[in-house]
Amino acid sequence: MGYFVTVDTGVKLYVEDINPGGKKTILFLHGWPLNHNQFEYQYNVLPAMGYRCIGVDWRGFGKSDKPFSGYTFDRLADDIRVLIGSLQLNNVTLVGHSTGGAIAIRYMSRHNGIGVSKLVLVDAAAPTGFTTETASKFLNGTLNDRPNMMQDVTDGFFFQYITKPFSDWFMQMGLEAASWSTAAIIKTLRDETLHEGLPKINVPTLIIHGTHDQVIPFSQAQEMNQKISNSQLIPFYYSGHGGFWEERDKFNQLLAQFVM
Repeated sequence: MGYFVTVDTGVKLYVEDINPGGKKTILFLHGWPLNHNQFEYQYNVLPAMGYRCIGVDWRGFGKSDKPFSGYTFDRLADDIRVLIGSLQLNNVTLVGHSTGGAIAIRYMSRHNGIGVSKLVLVDAAAPTGFTTETASKFLNGTLNDRPNMMQDVTDGFFFQYITKPFSDWFMQMGLEAASWSTAAIIKTLRDETLHEGLPKINVPTLIIHGTHDQVIPFSQAQEMNQKISNSQLIPFYYSGHGGFWEERDKFNQLLAQFVM
């Protein structure tokens, strides 16, 4: 079922809550510039295994409200804090992909991981996000030809072959965001880092990263593995930046085992 949760003055986030009566809860934070639908191939499988899956669109993306400001990691993490409090979530596994992984890390360090018992970082945009060069390219594209920029994102995302209809679907997801929020997150990924937050994470952490990731290098996953004390790194040898889809059977199995 879908509903909205107010997280800030005039800002409601869209929540997709699948199998609300499930035995364990998994909260998914999507990547930039996508929305909760990127985890479609998890929602198909994990609820049938008895899990409650909650997908949320962060502010500015998907069906959520799109204010002009509030796109720092602190504010995005604060939104998740309000959401977890409003839904009275406890003992949750927090899954963050790419920028969603960065938000998850900031949530754990800024809010002591309230309500979260396990963390999964998937191709996380951490400890650093975009280089100045990458950010400039995406920013220029966003402000001048956003559909073409989104095509570039899609083309560089996957290591596995994707069909044209899949590519179209993926692009459309990115275009549901507002242009101003799309641009604001690029600046956040360029200007903010998460090094200091990593040692503060004190829950079991699973790090999944594609060895062919062209967006966030695999070396960053290795650095996170060193800095997060109770963490394990699982390389995905047949994936780029989209292991949640590219090796979905392995991904879903790993997630189910970890959450158990």
